[in-house]
Amino acid sequence: MAELAGSAASLAEFIWKNAEDLWGDFKHIDFGKVILPFTLLRRLECVLEPTRQEVRNAYETHKESGIDLDLILRQTTRYPFYNTSEYALSTLGGTRTRQNLQDYIAHFSDNARVIFEQFDFSNTVIRLDKAGVLFKICKNFAGVDLHPDVVPDRIMSNLYEHLIRRFGAEVNEGAEDFMTPRDVVHLATALLLDPDDALFDANPGLIRTLYDPTCGTGGFLSDAMNHVAEYGNRFKVPPVLIPYGQELEPETHAVCLTGMLLRTLESDPGRDLSKNIKLGSTLSNDQFAGERFHYGLSNPPFGKKWEKDSTAVNAEHKDKGYNGRFGPGLPRINDGSMLFLLHLASKLELPERGGGRAAIVLSGSPLFNGGAGSGESEIRRWLLENDLVEAIVALPTEIFFRTGIGTYLWILSSKKPAHRRHQVQLINATSLWTSIKNEGNKRRIINDDQMRQIMDVYATAENCEISRMIDFRIFGYRRIKVLRPLRMALHINAESLAKLKDEKAWAKLTAEQQAAWEGALQPYLGVIKPFSWAGTFADEVVRSSPSVGKVAKPFIKALVNAFGECDPEGEPVRDADGQWVPDPDLTDYENVPLTESVKDYVAREVLPHLADAYIDETFRDDRDKEIGRVGYEINFNRFFYQYLPPRKLIDIDADLKQVETEIAELLGEVTD
Repeated sequence: MAELAGSAASLAEFIWKNAEDLWGDFKHIDFGKVILPFTLLRRLECVLEPTRQEVRNAYETHKESGIDLDLILRQTTRYPFYNTSEYALSTLGGTRTRQNLQDYIAHFSDNARVIFEQFDFSNTVIRLDKAGVLFKICKNFAGVDLHPDVVPDRIMSNLYEHLIRRFGAEVNEGAEDFMTPRDVVHLATALLLDPDDALFDANPGLIRTLYDPTCGTGGFLSDAMNHVAEYGNRFKVPPVLIPYGQELEPETHAVCLTGMLLRTLESDPGRDLSKNIKLGSTLSNDQFAGERFHYGLSNPPFGKKWEKDSTAVNAEHKDKGYNGRFGPGLPRINDGSMLFLLHLASKLELPERGGGRAAIVLSGSPLFNGGAGSGESEIRRWLLENDLVEAIVALPTEIFFRTGIGTYLWILSSKKPAHRRHQVQLINATSLWTSIKNEGNKRRIINDDQMRQIMDVYATAENCEISRMIDFRIFGYRRIKVLRPLRMALHINAESLAKLKDEKAWAKLTAEQQAAWEGALQPYLGVIKPFSWAGTFADEVVRSSPSVGKVAKPFIKALVNAFGECDPEGEPVRDADGQWVPDPDLTDYENVPLTESVKDYVAREVLPHLADAYIDETFRDDRDKEIGRVGYEINFNRFFYQYLPPRKLIDIDADLKQVETEIAELLGEVTD
């Protein structure tokens, strides 16, 4: 077993061999529901083994005394959980295995027993018993030593994730819903915590809170706790991170619960860290409502719809506004990533209480989805204008198990140092990777040297080949509406005269009036007149032919409707107030950088090409009421693009000829 302990993958394969005993009686999609809870059970059992008899003795001595057994038994195990059963996996027996195993599970403390309830383990046990394989599975696991001294937390975490990934692959589920690759976890943790080295140095034993709203198996939480524990090498008392988390899936929640049950704090060994790991949807059922934390870590699912949470989310957005989590805006229903981004920002500790920092892994869409005024843009606007975005790291592609897309690590902070205020550091780490043997879509890792390079660039906070320090306003723009006047000329001909006769204003005339108007128009058939001619012509007809009566505005409008045609060379149409009437077909939009005057931009970029263009001053931002709607987008290519000239045709032709020669040689070998 010690040989296997060095490799999570090998250990997982060893445990997974139990699947061979399940074939025929269980579908392959159910294997994980057997393997995972037994793995967790054996892990707990190995931890409790040294104090098993002592716990039994204490239980028998005090069970009728009326004192707090829970407190006594926790002190006995020196863990926040215990089991008072006389059984273990190795002593269940082959005749009453099911009953004895059920008794064994039932005698766990409540905080451990809930783990197996979330796996619906009792029904799994019944199925295994009916299939006649329960005793064999129990015996198999009894022979595996999973004590933390033999299999450390990090190896065990890798094991859980290996099993979940293998199980997920069997049922074709996205493994990214369950886990974050370890290299990404380590990078995010280091970026989050290393900037506080000086704080930890000055305050040995400092207690801080850590929160993951999508905690999965607890990889982020465990890694961060291990990270600060290493400060104990330098200081007498290392910092302490108190973990908080919430998870949607019951099975992965159970794995996280187990991990937290097995962790103890040197300063408070009896503290049950699993109490802070909650089950439920973070978006619609925030179980830490109103609470804030010093640190946050999260890898929410990429591109997941949030329609199941929409009722609660929309209600919070409408009823609470900026007093809730989603005040700035809501993204489109097909991707809830930015809701988690807002949620995590809302959990940052207030500056007056020391401030908070968070790291969250997202796809590329939160950088640019949605135009000015959209929910996505307003979320970016709120984050940037409130100076909460400290850095964004573009990660290499093909580093996740189930997707090869580009991903980004956002660092949020409510306690930016002075030299970072009102700036965002963009780090282009897309070229910092090392090839590995394929694990699904994961073909690359960020190794320790590359991680250190990213950390050094981040810590320096200066411009270099892969880093840019950007004033947040550079990401902003005003989307203005540019109008051009409607230009028309009046085309008088037989066809347009027929259109006039279809107008309601014409139908209201008497036959005598209609004849008078038609007679007045006859001399102009085939003539093109300026737009203003309609009013002048009507006045002249009234003066020369009193029988037509007074001319109402609807009739002049009918003349324009019938004879008017858009004409680039025509005169601008004006309304009753003498203002130009815009041509809807010529309406355009311009994105003006926030750092520039709208009028200066139009004078330089628009008017030299369209002299009659003008700004629609009614098209204003809902928040600042200024001309143009404010938008924000973060475009990495804008700051890191490097032009690569296309290959010369002669080089491409040479390569093609080489390939053709190789193919011909291979075909020749086949023929011979």
